[in-house]
Formats: sequence, structure tokens, C-alpha cells
Amino acid sequence: MSVKFTGQHIYVQFVDDGLGRTLAAVSTRDKTAPKEAKGANVATATITGRRAAEVAQQAKIQAVVFDRGSARFHGKVKALADAAREAGLKF
Repeated sequence: MSVKFTGQHIYVQFVDDGLGRTLAAVSTRDKTAPKEAKGANVATATITGRRAAEVAQQAKIQAVVFDRGSARFHGKVKALADAAREAGLKF
């Protein structure tokens, strides 16, 4: 599970490193993103974390390695991870 935050958007990808391909993805730019998911803030990260867990479960992904890049594990990153865990994704 790779996470990227920009100033306005949040992107989450589920990547199989062995195959070198993306298995599932979710972002705040998706057409299916809720209207209240605007900006890259803690509230939106929580919504996106829940959506990411749902998409992962639909793709038969049960457990992931959390790749947060260079971002520290606090604020938006922590909110996204906690929401995904609560929705059933295992880290």
C-alpha cells in the first residue's frame, strides 16, 4: 500500500512488487470519491483510508506493507492508516 499526499489530493495504490503492477488504487480525484472528500487533510485522509480498505478487500487483498514514502507517521498519514485498519486491512 503506497500512499502519496500532495497539497490538494491523496493517492493510495496497492502494488505487487513481484509482478511490478498496480492491483488497485483509490484517490480523492476519483469520480467515485465522496463530495466531502476535498483537500488533503485529516478528515479526507480518514475517508480515503476507509475507501482504500474497501477497494483492497474487493481485489482480495487482506494484508499489506504500508509505504508512506518520506512522510512522517502522524496527522494525515496516521489518520489514513488507522481508518484502513479499522475497515479491516491488516498491516
